[in-house]
Amino acid sequence: MFFRILLLVGLVGALSSSPSPSSFPSIMTLSGSHSLSGADAASTPRLSDFTASILTGTMSRFASPTGTANDTASTTSSKPKSLTSLIGGTRQITPTGNSTASATTTGALPFNTQPCNNYPEFCTRKYSNITEVCAHNSPFTRKNNVGANQDFGVTRQLNDGVRMLQGQTHLVNGTLYYCHTSCDLLNAGTVESYLREVGDWVRDHPFDVITILIGNGDYEQKDADGNPLVTSKNYVEPFEKAGLMPYIYQPPKTAMTLEDWPTLSELLIKGKRVIVFIDYNFDTDAVPWMLWEFYNMWETPYSPTDINFPCTVSRPEGLSRNKSESMLYMANHNLNVKIDIAGMNLLVPNTVDLNVTNGLNGTGSLGLMANQCTSDWGRPPNFLLVDYYNAGSFNGSVFEVAARANNVTYNCKCCGEASLASGLTTPSSVVMGLVTMLAVQLML
Repeated sequence: MFFRILLLVGLVGALSSSPSPSSFPSIMTLSGSHSLSGADAASTPRLSDFTASILTGTMSRFASPTGTANDTASTTSSKPKSLTSLIGGTRQITPTGNSTASATTTGALPFNTQPCNNYPEFCTRKYSNITEVCAHNSPFTRKNNVGANQDFGVTRQLNDGVRMLQGQTHLVNGTLYYCHTSCDLLNAGTVESYLREVGDWVRDHPFDVITILIGNGDYEQKDADGNPLVTSKNYVEPFEKAGLMPYIYQPPKTAMTLEDWPTLSELLIKGKRVIVFIDYNFDTDAVPWMLWEFYNMWETPYSPTDINFPCTVSRPEGLSRNKSESMLYMANHNLNVKIDIAGMNLLVPNTVDLNVTNGLNGTGSLGLMANQCTSDWGRPPNFLLVDYYNAGSFNGSVFEVAARANNVTYNCKCCGEASLASGLTTPSSVVMGLVTMLAVQLML
């Protein structure tokens, strides 16, 4: 009975003040308070789904003693700091009631064995205290196209461990498409069809929280009245038709700090397992669940061509150090190469060096950037944005980098099929010539 009470307190305590899952709560926006009615409630995990086993002895928490990796708690105590800790320690139990015994006995805390985003340790961590891999331009998987950024489709990406999906959209004849720079260069289909596939995966994975970052490629375009052509409002219909609305998390504020974010277990039990950002032309008055990225997250230099990958604030500009330290942040680690064609400057993924770029060690590696960011900011990046996540110094190397940042052990299966990109280990004029030829053909 004690352990059942402990689990109830640890996993459901937050629910006593939560709103009905069939509607979005009131939130505090920059222009006042709003409420939004959501779709019908989605199915949610039950307490019995969070399996647990009883361990004996004392077990230290998964943590870094230096305080530089995620989950910085590192002490081992005979008493838990809070009843929400499901992953270690013991507690003293003193007999009460009519018992005449005066000695205390030691009972082991339940140990959570149900992974959240692939790791049991993540269940009690805040969303803001986890490092995840982001698929840069997730929809762009067309083979032999210079505009492609990934080898595998979104279902495979999610199955392999990607938990943030980013992509650039464009409006064509009233319909939103995922297109890279131009729909003439690479058209990956409608936003709705892509989100439907994401929605199918979300429904089948009740213990995973994912993040969707919308890249509004038309943010500079205006309509006939001089208003922005595409804003957050244009994306509501694709999300609704994709069946994602019941799963979308409505934050209590439009500008969340690190401390404001809930734990993964809180999100999972409420069934709100999808968090959505947009980079430009946000409208949180009309669509409060689609957060403006740069109120909540900053990025290192994007479209990088510098193999040193500096871990400095690039977007938004003018952000103070204090403000930066209170926000999520993303490390852009997708190396590009410039190609000049007929007076046009194009940036295309540098597939030649992916074994280093997505690797653990060495100049230009993802591992080195993650370590440098951790040193510079006192915490790892929340998101590691990469091209061709399946390529690297070994199978799943980008996930190993994330695991080390999270201070957990990576033991998942990934990327069983070798990519063309991973086979290109050294630069060559032949390869660059092929890339140039492809670009020329696509521009004609």
